Amino acid sequence: RCVAESHQTKRDESVLGFVKEQRMMHPRIGTRKIKHLLAQNEIKIGRDRLFSLLKVNRLLVQNRRAYHRTTNSNHRFYCHPNRVKEGLIPERPEQLWVADITYLATRCGCTYLSLVTDAYSRKIVGYHISDDMKASTVKQAFLNALKERKNTDELVHHSDRGIQYC
Repeated sequence: RCVAESHQTKRDESVLGFVKEQRMMHPRIGTRKIKHLLAQNEIKIGRDRLFSLLKVNRLLVQNRRAYHRTTNSNHRFYCHPNRVKEGLIPERPEQLWVADITYLATRCGCTYLSLVTDAYSRKIVGYHISDDMKASTVKQAFLNALKERKNTDELVHHSDRGIQYC
């Protein structure tokens, strides 16, 4: 039994040395890629054993959460009453449109997608893509939605009350 434990400890030390060496060159290299590199170097270790070994030694790479703030609700501009919070539930298409901006990661960097969605059908009725989050971007998405509008009944346009919408 001691021989097996000694062999296990030596293998763990060689794996940890290899991982530290790889992390010096590639600080964010993941465990799956490390497992692949270990196999190429004829160091055999199971996936679960590798994960638990790295976890015990605090060598797992934490995931980065991609987060880009797109809403600034603390501004001095007037906001209309929130009809959705007051209980407005759409009963037909083109009664309530909701608008939002989302961040898209591209090769060129930051890109923002402004969307106008029909709350009843959940269909995207207007959109606009831009490199900034200016009011002109959300206005263009809204105008694109209006061009496709079918009826002239009352319509409520709702947004997250960000500065671009005020």
